[in-house]
Amino acid sequence: MFYLVTKQHYYRPIVNSKKMDIALFLLGLILMFVGILGSFLPVLPGPPISWVGLLLLHLTKAVPQNWTFLGITLAIAILVFILDYIIPAMGTKKFGGSRAGMFGTMAGLLVAIIFPILGVFGIVVWPFVGALVGELLNKSDQKTAVKAAFGSFIGFISGTFLKFIVTAIFLGLFISKVWEYKAALFSFS
Repeated sequence: MFYLVTKQHYYRPIVNSKKMDIALFLLGLILMFVGILGSFLPVLPGPPISWVGLLLLHLTKAVPQNWTFLGITLAIAILVFILDYIIPAMGTKKFGGSRAGMFGTMAGLLVAIIFPILGVFGIVVWPFVGALVGELLNKSDQKTAVKAAFGSFIGFISGTFLKFIVTAIFLGLFISKVWEYKAALFSFS
């Protein structure tokens, strides 16, 4: 805790620890939802962002710091972050795809998010269409392009699903910790 010395030479806390706990909780909760959003957006690393939300919750005075828990969840977040780059490449390579198909998949996802024409189904349809267009621009054979687009799409969906599952589990762990220590976290006395 930081203290401020005033002219009267007494010490008073600069920041109230209860207010800091609430601020850390709210920032952690925001990061949890940003992490879930990041599981669908290629530009945001979803699991690491959600892990930072868990870390912020454990930095409060109300929730005891469990470094084993944080270490295991950090290892999982890093592993999923790395796998997010490996899985789509494996799917693309397995079905004979190219980098153009992977970029097309990401472009299709951005179209689905920015222009939600097909609603919820757009998140599935547009990445496939993007992969197909990317492969058609890269290859002349339509059958090969469809097969490669399917591989890019499967790899992308697998990575996205894995990120979403991990961030949803992290959110569940966050909520369970908040619920377990709600009396200490939200006591305003």
